[in-house]
Amino acid sequence: MRKRTIAAAILLATLSGLALGTPAVASTGGTEDGNLHPDVGLILFYDADGRFRCSATLVSPTVVLTAAHCTQGTVGKTLVTFDTVIARTPPSLFPVAADPSVGFTQAEIEAAGYLSGTAYTHPDYSNFTDMNNWNDVGLIQLDHPVASFGGGYPAIAPVGTLSAIKTSNLSKTLFTAVGYGTEVRKPDSGPQKPQPMSYPLLRRYVDMPGQKLTPQILQTNGNPNDNKGTGGTCFGDSGGPVFLDGKLVAVTSYGYTSNCRYLGGYQRVDIPVVANWLSGFGL
Repeated sequence: MRKRTIAAAILLATLSGLALGTPAVASTGGTEDGNLHPDVGLILFYDADGRFRCSATLVSPTVVLTAAHCTQGTVGKTLVTFDTVIARTPPSLFPVAADPSVGFTQAEIEAAGYLSGTAYTHPDYSNFTDMNNWNDVGLIQLDHPVASFGGGYPAIAPVGTLSAIKTSNLSKTLFTAVGYGTEVRKPDSGPQKPQPMSYPLLRRYVDMPGQKLTPQILQTNGNPNDNKGTGGTCFGDSGGPVFLDGKLVAVTSYGYTSNCRYLGGYQRVDIPVVANWLSGFGL
């Protein structure tokens, strides 16, 4: 995808999910989520370059929060699922649009047993060109309301939540990221260098110590060998939530290395420019 290619060139970015059926780099370390975060889901969509996936969070009966680079330029409807395990072995069994150039229709998605919705992108999203106005946040407005799968929708953190963390305490603070990125691990056979594995495709979570905070971005240390955390995020985890003390403080935006073993960047949602936009959708 053009917007993903540009961002990858700038940041060697995590960015959004890869086309299904191709090798996908994603969660580095981490633990199968099971039912710990049942309101975190996977979204699947088309744009001019093909079919892609991201992660997202159900934050109200009709709103699924994700990243802007998972919504900008999409065509047709977006598929949404909250199944914790998509597929342990290929294929994924996701539907294919009858006409990929126009994307999914609501009828196609619902006939396959999934939720459908319309993508919206923050109007001030800079498409990875302006760190001071990153605004990498988007959402899917569902065609039909859905009850929380966990007994209560995840709460978006109040404005200023992350700013209250002292700089000296950031590296001591653990953030939990959740998403459907596949793991980087050693293959079952052949050279034993860790590499991206497309399957199993399922929801995982990782705990990551903070590294840096800007007015727009939270960065964390995603090295699985860090004695403070359990890993990081990568392709496919994009748009997924980052939690602090149970509150949603950011969404997965980018990474710095292609093997996802270094720093990860997360778009803050506890800032006025995001909160004001989300208020227009009842949040």
